[in-house]
Amino acid sequence: MLDYAAARRNMVDSQLKPNRVLEPRVVGAMAAVPREAFVPEGIGGLAYIDEDLSIGGGRYLMEPMVFGRLLQACRVDAGDLVLDVGCGTGYATAVLARLAATVVGLEDDPNLRARATATLAKLGVDNAVVVEGAHARGNPGNGPYDVIFLGGGVAAVPQSLREQLRPTGGRLAAVILGKRIGRATLIERHGDLFSERTLFDASVPLLPGFAAERGFVF
Repeated sequence: MLDYAAARRNMVDSQLKPNRVLEPRVVGAMAAVPREAFVPEGIGGLAYIDEDLSIGGGRYLMEPMVFGRLLQACRVDAGDLVLDVGCGTGYATAVLARLAATVVGLEDDPNLRARATATLAKLGVDNAVVVEGAHARGNPGNGPYDVIFLGGGVAAVPQSLREQLRPTGGRLAAVILGKRIGRATLIERHGDLFSERTLFDASVPLLPGFAAERGFVF
């Protein structure tokens, strides 16, 4: 039987730390959450590979290194309210829940939402809830959020999501996909202004609801 605790330590030592994921709280959270609990039955042994992992229905669990670097850039504080957009089976929600006060997972697939809710309950994660809704719409009723995390690639970050950030210092992390490569990006809100900073190159699968709009064809 696979030693999952050893696999998590190896993920930290061979994927996170060599790629500058060094913030102790982030490393500790990813070392503590059993990633294998959030993948389909029968492929638990693949849970810690260094690539995006299919969880079914065209959805993926983000590669640990990319996820860790994005998470570190968010600077999640123990008192923060976080929105996890496209939470899938709930892995990112569980990790975020170890860093923040409260996490709202948003998922548009009812089957994945049910799986995430059941897994979080089984693991005793009591400061997170998973709600169903369109990813690009966000969840304004529970905002504003200190942090918004997008669990997949997007063609662009909608203004409606930006405006769900807390006006003073709200942070949003996403991989914005270009024609050739994606760019991990941090957006910060300062009142009515939004700053945008490219963090590193990354390629992750597109998150449903965030495809580029088709232009007019003449």
